[in-house]
Amino acid sequence: MIDKYINQIIQGDCLELMKNIPDSSVDITFADPPFNLGKKYNGYRDNKEFHAYLDWCRRWIYEMVRITKPTGSIFVHNIPKWLTYYASFLNEVAYFKHWIAWDAPTAPMGKSLQPAHYGILYYAKELKETKFYEIRYPHKRCRNCNYLLKDYGGKKAGLHPFGPLVSDVWTDIHRIKHNKYRDEHPCQLPIHLLERIILMSTDENDIVLDPFVGTGTTVIAAKRLGRRFIGIDIDDKYVHITKDKLLKESSNSKIGDIWVSFYLDEIITIRDIDWEKLVPYFLIPENIKDIDFKKIKLNKQGRLVKYEKNMVLPMFNQEATNSR
Repeated sequence: MIDKYINQIIQGDCLELMKNIPDSSVDITFADPPFNLGKKYNGYRDNKEFHAYLDWCRRWIYEMVRITKPTGSIFVHNIPKWLTYYASFLNEVAYFKHWIAWDAPTAPMGKSLQPAHYGILYYAKELKETKFYEIRYPHKRCRNCNYLLKDYGGKKAGLHPFGPLVSDVWTDIHRIKHNKYRDEHPCQLPIHLLERIILMSTDENDIVLDPFVGTGTTVIAAKRLGRRFIGIDIDDKYVHITKDKLLKESSNSKIGDIWVSFYLDEIITIRDIDWEKLVPYFLIPENIKDIDFKKIKLNKQGRLVKYEKNMVLPMFNQEATNSR
């Protein structure tokens, strides 16, 4: 029954559509629902009454968990206010793994602390069976001198050439701030944010479902990384935008045969288990301590692989396409 939905973007009410998807049939689910802050979408405004909003959220959260495989994960992105309620719903039917704090400062509110992060709830369908891969991101460096920002002291010999393991605080992925780079959608996420989530929780050909797909961030990330997808949105305009964008995408976000996440022509997320296979594509200092001031780069072989696989496309050089 699920086959007819694979690699499709479907217009309709996610609650009704998800009822048609069998139990335990999707590898991960990701939701970035309306924040109920009165924002105007193309065909509707998210201004439900408080209890009506929470009741609606409980229902689609339960559906997400139901259709996720025992090895799968459930991710929900929102502001902390709503995530506290979502967590209480998820605690009834799934297992808590992490609250990922995505560093994304917004304007001061005046009578409260300045909001400085969005949250992503990360839950497992079955804790002992969950598919998970540790992931790494590049070392943070001084823009001017290129030295590592973190002082490793006498531990430089133990530095990983690519970068540290990712924690539950993500400060290296930024919001899309300029209107000229945005789609006609009030809630947009960077594509490489979703690529990170997909890399750490899925394998090639796994199924990724987003019940509020908007203008396509989740499904574009899935397609680039060789995953299958199902996107749902109630707005016909957003569905058409997503379908048009998907036609321009390829499953080619690779170095050699290894799936990686790119942003602005740089690799920004890899799975730790893939590092040994990626090493031949990089120029790495013989003395690992030199990583302190010398950033590793793709060697000639790595650059050739990128060009052969059409990795250097306009989409990787424009913030415009890294949006939801």
